[in-house]
Amino acid sequence: MQTLIQLFLHLDTSLAAIVQQYGVWTYMIIFIIIFCETGLVVTPFLPGDSLLFVLGAFAAARILDLSLVISIIIIAGVLGDMVNYHIGKMMGPKIFHSETNRFFNKKYLIKTQEFYETYGSKAIVIARFTPIIRTFAPFVAGMGKMKYTTFFFWNVLGAFLWAMSLTFAGYFFGNIPFVQKNLTLMIVLIIALSLLPPCIEYVRARMKKR
Repeated sequence: MQTLIQLFLHLDTSLAAIVQQYGVWTYMIIFIIIFCETGLVVTPFLPGDSLLFVLGAFAAARILDLSLVISIIIIAGVLGDMVNYHIGKMMGPKIFHSETNRFFNKKYLIKTQEFYETYGSKAIVIARFTPIIRTFAPFVAGMGKMKYTTFFFWNVLGAFLWAMSLTFAGYFFGNIPFVQKNLTLMIVLIIALSLLPPCIEYVRARMKKR
């Protein structure tokens, strides 16, 4: 757990070590991370928003190619959600009704269902910017048998907006000396901001119960 936290807080040094060790294969590693984070409900803990920001900062420093990074994020994000959708369609009902499954947190599934009830099909796009929900949203869409053409449209749009906004944010702000010197602080801030919406929803739900 401590190692995982260190990875999240020091993505810049971790990514720099990967680039130095694996060179061009770094792009494949990026693809695998994004694909697993969006495509497998057992890996919602992988870095998402903060990783995209750091990738943009590395592109600004000419360590990585910006257009290639964005293309990989979009492709991996779209394919990940597609796989997750079909897994949810095939296995979702069995997993959801199971009380003994060790690999799936039923609370996350219920929260994601509530998320869909609030935002409808647009939840696929909004979920891209929300940790945990991002991983479970396509799974629940498949489990709920959302029309695939509808899902595919929002899936592609969401991946595009997610990749462009956060990567370009890292690219433009990554050139600022303060950001370069305090990249760990920026990562913490991004994680905090991404966790803010679900925290607000949690507080609202608690207040309604009272």
